[in-house]
Amino acid sequence: MIDTGTFWLVTILLGVLTWLIRFSFLGLLGGRELPDWLLVHLRYVGVGVLPAMVVPMVLWPAATGGAADPMRIFAAAAALYAGWRFGVIAALAAGMMTLWLLQALTG
Repeated sequence: MIDTGTFWLVTILLGVLTWLIRFSFLGLLGGRELPDWLLVHLRYVGVGVLPAMVVPMVLWPAATGGAADPMRIFAAAAALYAGWRFGVIAALAAGMMTLWLLQALTG
């Protein structure tokens, strides 16, 4: 374990750095109009980040020790289809219900 002084130093530094990162966008750019070329690129940030967060949890879930689980892959496919066809809330519901149903059926 680390000593108390080091812990608080790291905690305060991380808090300050996190604040500076957020301030760089909100404080410095918050009142300005962003250029059109930047707005076009920012539109795709969520599309790029969300799959990068979800795919490892589907293909290598911690609940199975990192082994691929066909039930999670099938539930993700159901959520993807429901999201494409009906929207975000339907994707959440379809993914959860599919996973819970498959887990209940297979024990």
